[in-house]
Amino acid sequence: MIVVGAALWGISGTVAQQLFASEGFQPGWLVTVRMMVAGILLLLWTAAKSGQQEIWQIFRHTEDRVRLFIFAVGGMVGVQYTYFMAVGTGDAATATLLQYLGPIFITVYVAWKCRRLPNRWEISALVLALIGAFLLITNGSFQGISIPVDAFIWGIVSALAAAFYTVYPVRLLGRWNSAIVVGWSMVLGSMCLATFNPLWDVAGQHWTLLSASYVAFVILFGTLVPFYMFIESLRYITSTEASVLSSAEPLAAVIVACLWLHVAFGLWQGVGGLCIIATVTLLAIKKPVEDSGEVQSSGEAKSVAL
Repeated sequence: MIVVGAALWGISGTVAQQLFASEGFQPGWLVTVRMMVAGILLLLWTAAKSGQQEIWQIFRHTEDRVRLFIFAVGGMVGVQYTYFMAVGTGDAATATLLQYLGPIFITVYVAWKCRRLPNRWEISALVLALIGAFLLITNGSFQGISIPVDAFIWGIVSALAAAFYTVYPVRLLGRWNSAIVVGWSMVLGSMCLATFNPLWDVAGQHWTLLSASYVAFVILFGTLVPFYMFIESLRYITSTEASVLSSAEPLAAVIVACLWLHVAFGLWQGVGGLCIIATVTLLAIKKPVEDSGEVQSSGEAKSVAL
């Protein structure tokens, strides 16, 4: 179940790339629609399961309201907008792999917060991640980078946003159902984005049955279904196993982008991608639980749906 959910996350990025490249859609608009519709549906699903009053309780506490808004703007909007901008300026395969560097930034943050040097596993992961990133953006050549500069920048910013997205909501997730936190953060975040990307501004978009099905796929099978699968899978496997199995996301993004969209992906870029995936796997298996009990160096970003 977790493998299918992670694969759907990865495939949705490739579908979004097709919308940007061939159908005239803009990343900001797609992110706004995706978050608003998915957030509302997620809250309705939670209300049906737990009761209507349950989804409103989080707003009764001032501290939680503030944290939720910060997470919505800095975490949810940050990670989704930067990821789709990386897809729009580059391709889904590279964007997904660059965002997968998020746990490295979490590792550095945890070491700084705990005022300690990274252990040997973390140092190994950092070196492996740097090698992977170098190979990914250069394809093993010292002559220059093989991806657009803006795609690389958006991808790194996306990894930073993913790190914040993972670390910041720990207290919220400790107090509230993850579906409520994710649902409201999507709705609030989309409302903020809508001020810059009005939903009615569809100029330049090519609306056909096919493009509409792509949008529906990004919303439903790229958000809601994977979220449900991930949460349900945690009943049967540990969070560490889930983190390792979620490596199906970048693999799916690379395979689908190459086979469907014929994205050029060099041999050394593939090696770099495997290095990045190995980095996350290494951190997930050897993660130390910090004394604070609040942050784990593996950075399980998929504890809440991207």
